[in-house]
Amino acid sequence: MKSVPLFRRIGCLASALAVVMAMAACGNESAGKQAPPPPPVADESAFVSITDIAPTILVEARYYGDHNFMGTRVNGYEAPKCLLTRQAAEALAKVQQELQPMNLTLKTYDCYRPQRAVDHFVTWAKDLGDVKMKKEFYPSVDKANLFRDGYIAEKSGHSRGSTLDLAIVAIPTAVPEPYRDGDPLRECTLPADQRYRDNILDFGTGYDCFDPLANTANPVVGGTQRGLRALLVDLMDEYGFKNLAEEWWHFTLRQEPFPDHYFDFPVR
Repeated sequence: MKSVPLFRRIGCLASALAVVMAMAACGNESAGKQAPPPPPVADESAFVSITDIAPTILVEARYYGDHNFMGTRVNGYEAPKCLLTRQAAEALAKVQQELQPMNLTLKTYDCYRPQRAVDHFVTWAKDLGDVKMKKEFYPSVDKANLFRDGYIAEKSGHSRGSTLDLAIVAIPTAVPEPYRDGDPLRECTLPADQRYRDNILDFGTGYDCFDPLANTANPVVGGTQRGLRALLVDLMDEYGFKNLAEEWWHFTLRQEPFPDHYFDFPVR
């Protein structure tokens, strides 16, 4: 067997050593990098009650009761709670912290909405004979046009868990006018002292008002009401929420953790 000259053996050893050192360096570099966080678990455990994160936020779960555009409790609402993804709840808590020094507080009307509730909306919208709550919630809209005009749809961002409906209330808080099934209805577009006496500040319409007057930037709305809408939009925007232009009360977290997942567990 022919022997390998010493200088060649030394050269090969040096090359091998360089390779080993390079591999070790790569290994150390990889070890120093943090693995990306796992995606959030897409189930009920990803949600929290807003009052567990921000106890001073008021909750009026309209779809748990019968004072809503359907006039009945909506499928999937088993408790008067506001459930949100933790990310949305923590962002909303920061908005609340901004308002409290001004003697103001947030009030939520609807947060996470199960898909079964959305299905209930769709079934109701197709029943053109059921106009029980028309006078208050859609006084100027033909129920046959609710789909066409975008007021009802088969999917809702609420079902992804990071969308909510809310308004601002002055502290000390007044008690909202009680609503009992069968009470006379008043148009949601009337001046504040003539429509249902909610305890929120005057945003120009009642909540869930199916009318162009509820469009956030509608110039017909008075200056004070436009200012309140702008305050709400600016504060929510600062902490990562985007407003729906057609509804001054409707906001979605921009970096929502489940942008493509529609949940259906009940609010409980």
